[in-house]
Amino acid sequence: MTDTRFDAKTLVLSLLAMLALWWAAAWVGSDPSVLPAPNQVWGIFTDELARGELQVHFTATLLRVAAAFSLAMGFGCAIGFFMGVNTTINRWFSPWLVVLLNVPALVVIVLCYLWIGLNEVAAITAVALNKTAMVAVSIREGVQALDPKLRDMARVFRMSRGAQLRHVIVPQLWPYIASSIRNGLAIIWKIVLVVEFLGRSNGIGFQIHLYFQLFETGYVLAYALSFVAFMLLLEFTLLRMMEERATRWRQSAPG
Repeated sequence: MTDTRFDAKTLVLSLLAMLALWWAAAWVGSDPSVLPAPNQVWGIFTDELARGELQVHFTATLLRVAAAFSLAMGFGCAIGFFMGVNTTINRWFSPWLVVLLNVPALVVIVLCYLWIGLNEVAAITAVALNKTAMVAVSIREGVQALDPKLRDMARVFRMSRGAQLRHVIVPQLWPYIASSIRNGLAIIWKIVLVVEFLGRSNGIGFQIHLYFQLFETGYVLAYALSFVAFMLLLEFTLLRMMEERATRWRQSAPG
């Protein structure tokens, strides 16, 4: 309990320090069109919230993030697992992963829009493709790092495949899965903004594009920081609990 309270206190103080730095920079600049003060951005945020605009675009972005994240994690975990357990598959498809990892996200987005069209399928596909390879690499490394002694123990005790997966494989893979989830959310939502910026008619990325053209820095910050705040909430609640669960078995292991 003591550590948790310390983390929360440090988090609050750190964010307050960042807010103070922002306020000082806005005061020194004295130009709201370049860098508005936090209270001015907060006023824009509350106005957009009262009008209902923020909820509409926030929800659109959130749904795209959720869909792309689910696809990337599902396919990435499956690909990474099979590449980790089968050396032949890994040998043949490793170059594919290297290619996918090094193709710029912007190129994938543009190609999906050209091939599929300016629609939701293209948007979600582009985002999912950009993250799937990263997940696959992480899970492959996790499978290859599995302790062979635990696998042999499971065979000696004649554990079923389901029991081995649940009690032997998944606990060892969980840190890699948790890492993929954390990195995936952080990367996917940023790519979703680019997708919305380039070819969607709603979402936070679309609003940022709109207010960029109007040179409205305050509105850009209000919309961007709304989702940043949501991701910060996820990080220090759900993702932090997942991380603790992922490492609990290592902390409780003897020796």
